[in-house]
Amino acid sequence: MLEPALLPTPLVDCADEAFARAGVELRLKRDDLLHPTVPGNKWRKLAPNLAAAVEQGHTRLLTFGGAYSTHLRAVAAAAGALGLESVGLVRGEELADRPRNWSLRAAEAAGMRLEFLTRAEYREATGRSAGAFPEGALLRRWGPCLVLPEGGSNALAAVGAAAIPAELPGLGERDVVCCPVGTGGTLAGIAAGLPAGARALGVAVLRGGEGYLEAEVARLHLAAYGREFGNWRIDHGHHGGGYGRVPAELAGFAERFERSHGVPLERRYVAKLLAALADLAAAGAFPRGTRLTAVVTGLPDPE
Repeated sequence: MLEPALLPTPLVDCADEAFARAGVELRLKRDDLLHPTVPGNKWRKLAPNLAAAVEQGHTRLLTFGGAYSTHLRAVAAAAGALGLESVGLVRGEELADRPRNWSLRAAEAAGMRLEFLTRAEYREATGRSAGAFPEGALLRRWGPCLVLPEGGSNALAAVGAAAIPAELPGLGERDVVCCPVGTGGTLAGIAAGLPAGARALGVAVLRGGEGYLEAEVARLHLAAYGREFGNWRIDHGHHGGGYGRVPAELAGFAERFERSHGVPLERRYVAKLLAALADLAAAGAFPRGTRLTAVVTGLPDPE
């Protein structure tokens, strides 16, 4: 059985001098505490998809990820707890014969079968090379299963993430709810769940996503709600050099933040989000009196 989630997750004020100087309040939505094996936005996005899988009688889940994918680990843990098989298509054929890193070991330990693809095969499997998700081809090759997209971002995932603003009382015109953006599902859900006047800000963690990520969020809105939303934007200036990159300046910021506030920061997503908010606040990007709520979407790596 899958352990219950901690809902609603804690919302804590974060008194930080850098934000105070800019006249901006900062709060942390501690979704990193949501679940021990399916933490943060992974639970938000997976829960409705898992419910659909069980309701539709699926016995196997298939999804995608890189060598350190939190999504792969979360799917493996959730599927194993529910008695479902899971298959993970991993980007990087060269990884097949190498010793497993801690992340892939954890996925396999939870029961996931890993299949390693070349970069070209991975782009084809995820639909990036053709511009369309090839679900039929995946089912023919891998057998009957529920296919979850890379990062778990689909219409159901967006609906799941829309519960985040509902756990933030008193949102209004001075509020900006912020999250890191990898595949767009969490930002899409937050924007859809906001009351009138409040806005959403996503911080892209990958380089070169201008336009592509905006199109993904808009696509998810249409798929989940049948319309687009105009209350969100994505910042593309704080990716730290690309997905998975943690430059020394970012690492230093994360260490200082941890010492000051006692909150452990996941580096590839959460630290980039908070560093971006600090930079934007210092640059006067937010009117004085703005209240920022940063969604802490996941846990730090164990090693």
